[in-house]
Amino acid sequence: MTTHDARTAGTSDAPGGRAGRDYVDWDFAAKAARRIVPAGPKASQEEIRDLVAELRQAASRAVEPVAQTSGLRAPAGAPRPLVVDRPRWIETNVASLQGMLGPVLDEVVERHRRVDRERGRVAGKDAPVALQKVGGALTGTEVAGMLSWVSTKVLGQYDLAPQGTPRLLLVAPNIMSAERELEVDEHDFRLWVCLHEETHRVQFTAVPWLRDHIVQAARSLGSRLVPEGDALGQQLQTVVTGLPGVLRGETDITQLLATPEQREQIAAITAVMSLLEGHADVVMDEVGPEVIPTVALIRERFTQRRKGAGAVDVLLRRLLGMEAKMRQYRDGAVFVRAVIDEVGLDGFNRVWTSPETLPRALEIPDPGAWVRRVHG
Repeated sequence: MTTHDARTAGTSDAPGGRAGRDYVDWDFAAKAARRIVPAGPKASQEEIRDLVAELRQAASRAVEPVAQTSGLRAPAGAPRPLVVDRPRWIETNVASLQGMLGPVLDEVVERHRRVDRERGRVAGKDAPVALQKVGGALTGTEVAGMLSWVSTKVLGQYDLAPQGTPRLLLVAPNIMSAERELEVDEHDFRLWVCLHEETHRVQFTAVPWLRDHIVQAARSLGSRLVPEGDALGQQLQTVVTGLPGVLRGETDITQLLATPEQREQIAAITAVMSLLEGHADVVMDEVGPEVIPTVALIRERFTQRRKGAGAVDVLLRRLLGMEAKMRQYRDGAVFVRAVIDEVGLDGFNRVWTSPETLPRALEIPDPGAWVRRVHG
């Protein structure tokens, strides 16, 4: 589905007004982000061609080691990884944001109109004030800047593509930039990254219910995080008051925007993401020096890189909630290793049986609790 198709899908021409998704100018967000995205590392055309070719080869080489180490295998028809540049990553993620947030924004607008009808008012054609403000932010330079910045950091991503075809993306310029920054063997590093990302591809293709489970959980939470009426002003005041704590790393930005019930939902989603990221980290390291001779050195230097290169980088991570994602790698890996040590790989893989066997928020720091619940 193209950007235009995703934007117009579900558009309402009913007398009640536009669908919620139409209050966001997705094309503008994508164009603005592509326009300001920094150029990648300096490289000759030959170096770029060699990088792309090697990443494709490394992605293929990663398939068998990941299958043997994880005990999971992607179906034969699963799409192969796609090597992309930063603008292509931005385009893909804008389309996915449309697919993820479109139904959420539709629901928020419909909820607003339903309240109008129940109160005996004529349903307005305009979105609630909160959504208009959110829409303005989503189409502004703030979000364009966010997408541009993140597009320089991510090495790979399994794109859930809620309204399209899920696929693994490998961001070539960022991989080249990271291997130069870390001063590690480029061939080992490229394969190492592909092992992590192949694990994500396996997770979402070998476990067929997982993608829909995460998409629906995220949409459910998203529709409840958008405030209405006077609640918007109260929430903005809360953010202003709590922002110093976010910048100091004392709290997460999402904690300022959520009710206690929503925090429970956030914790549940975070637990699943910790599992996925930790599992990928464990697999990429467990493959070992037989396949990647310098794996120990790469891990040591890459762990330091995840902490951020400088003060500005760290602040941006905190404001975007990415500090929490860094913790997911660490906490999830500890969980995965502890469970495998206790019940073995087959015992751990029961985690993929159903949504009910996924770890709960309190089980990530207490792997034994998950073992007792699932294994009895």
